[in-house]
Amino acid sequence: MAAVRIRTVFVLSLLTFSLSLSKLAFSLTENEALLKVKSSFTNAEALDDWDSRSSPCVKRWAGIICFGGLITGLHLSDFGLSGTIDIEALQQLRALRTLSLKNNSFSGQIPAFNKLGALKLLLLSHNKFSGQIPNDFFSSMASLKKVWLSNNDFTGNIPVSLMSLPHLLELHLEGNQFSGHIPPLKKPTSVTSLDLSHNKLEGEIPDSFSKFSNESFLGNDRLCGKQLDRDCSSMVAESLPQPAVEEKKESANSDSHTKLAIGIGVLVVMGILIIAAFTGRKKDTDDDFSILEKETPNEMIPVRVRSIKKPAEGSTRRGLDSSRKGSSHGSKNGMGDLIMINDEKGAFGLPDLMKAAAEVLGNGGLGSAYKAVMTNGLSVVVKRMREMNKLGRDGFDVEMRRFGRIKHKNILAPLAYHYRKEEKLLVSEYVPKGSLLYVLHGDRGTCHADLNWPTRLKIIKGISSALGFLHSEYATYDLPHGNLKSSNVLLSENYEPLIIDYALDPLTNPNHAAQAMFAYKSPEYIQHQQISPKSDVYCLGIIILEIITGKFPSQYLTNGKGGTDVVQWVLQASSEQREQDLIDPEIANNTSSIDQMVQLLRIGATCIESSPVQRLDTREAIRRIEQILV
Repeated sequence: MAAVRIRTVFVLSLLTFSLSLSKLAFSLTENEALLKVKSSFTNAEALDDWDSRSSPCVKRWAGIICFGGLITGLHLSDFGLSGTIDIEALQQLRALRTLSLKNNSFSGQIPAFNKLGALKLLLLSHNKFSGQIPNDFFSSMASLKKVWLSNNDFTGNIPVSLMSLPHLLELHLEGNQFSGHIPPLKKPTSVTSLDLSHNKLEGEIPDSFSKFSNESFLGNDRLCGKQLDRDCSSMVAESLPQPAVEEKKESANSDSHTKLAIGIGVLVVMGILIIAAFTGRKKDTDDDFSILEKETPNEMIPVRVRSIKKPAEGSTRRGLDSSRKGSSHGSKNGMGDLIMINDEKGAFGLPDLMKAAAEVLGNGGLGSAYKAVMTNGLSVVVKRMREMNKLGRDGFDVEMRRFGRIKHKNILAPLAYHYRKEEKLLVSEYVPKGSLLYVLHGDRGTCHADLNWPTRLKIIKGISSALGFLHSEYATYDLPHGNLKSSNVLLSENYEPLIIDYALDPLTNPNHAAQAMFAYKSPEYIQHQQISPKSDVYCLGIIILEIITGKFPSQYLTNGKGGTDVVQWVLQASSEQREQDLIDPEIANNTSSIDQMVQLLRIGATCIESSPVQRLDTREAIRRIEQILV
């Protein structure tokens, strides 16, 4: 009975987890959500082409930004809009990352944009928003990079949570009525653009703002610090009551007593300010930790996870069955069925994932992805894959353990997996900067500026090195990777590429693999239904051309509508010997490296030859790429 009870608790727990991930799956379509947003506006004539009979991405509705068929941006600046903003409808746009409502006539308290936790850009400048912003308003918006609230009528203190955003690059609050002291920046080195001018701020400018010029702080009469060449102690003295005119006639002795009293008053006030500053800093730190505490439910299933470290080759079936039995049926502690295959980031279990609210990252060809931040601070991505029944439990377990043993600086190895016949969960570490696809095409205002020629060459070399490793490690596979494309290349903080979704073809149902994996779009499969390791080389060629030209390849799209047909574009330019014209203008100004760029472009063109026989093999492609120097 105890075993049955534990099994029942586990099934119910897993069902709860699955429901929490998919609770929005049966809500509005993106078309319906956008039309609902439109209906909340007044003066929305500029959005007349938002028509339920068409597709926002195909027909390119006004203000809609799409990448890969997904709505990633809503840019409605200068549209003359007013009224309310339907946040619940915006929540249905799962891939929404940028929201710009600049130069409109929205008014009132700031809407609940903090429900859009995946936003990276929020621009609300030049509206009529007013009132105070709650101190913890931005706590759930850790992905934000750009926040522009300038030229509204906001009042009260600047929210501490705004200054604590971990990836903040640009902050503009000028032209409001913000008052009080400026909270310190959590990561001052990452912020590149700041403007707090023309508010009612007071006190000393924190040390974390030392790199910014006086222009960022002008128009705040009670603000002091070296940026404004305004001594804070003198401002305290000026704020004290001055002697009356009659007192000036008093004796020199009385005058000296007055000066002494003022001096003592200055010291007392300065002491109070110092104590308040230290107290404020401590409170800010406490607030950072309280965010996690708020997300922890009161009652959770206890968790004990068995970590599997580098199993010996040739493990017997009995050994596999024994280890699996220990984790799936649980123990008196109620352990969840989550198998750790790489515990370098620490061990965790299914209940730990259940403690964290899931944030939808998007739907890919192989499944849905969610971000979860666990109570120990580790951020992970959970992928739900429903079309992976090609192997049974034992075979699947062997492949997952093999993933756990991968050691390569450009390959992101999974941390854990969960097996069920209906679906599998694959858990990996969360990489904050995101995919190459997004950085190259969807974030041109921030990270794209860092994609100079040396960085792009570094990314290509890292991708090719990782592919070479997989072609050696999985040499017997037809598709050692199978799904290489820019959305499956993540970028670390220093732009080191990390490839994901590799070696999944043997696990995936054949019909689904042919629809979802990019290698199946190679010419040899389209024409002859054949695949080989050279299909991966074709995918590598597309990425090379994508990075050098800066164009989004139409080959990534299911219907082929949109983007640029980089294959035909490059082949035609090569035949006319005008490859230089194809290079992304943002790196073409590096004239000393144009020859190397053209050389790499030609390598990419050789990788996409329609005939696999004429196409480079992996080893030769890597050799040629490695020969290119910055």
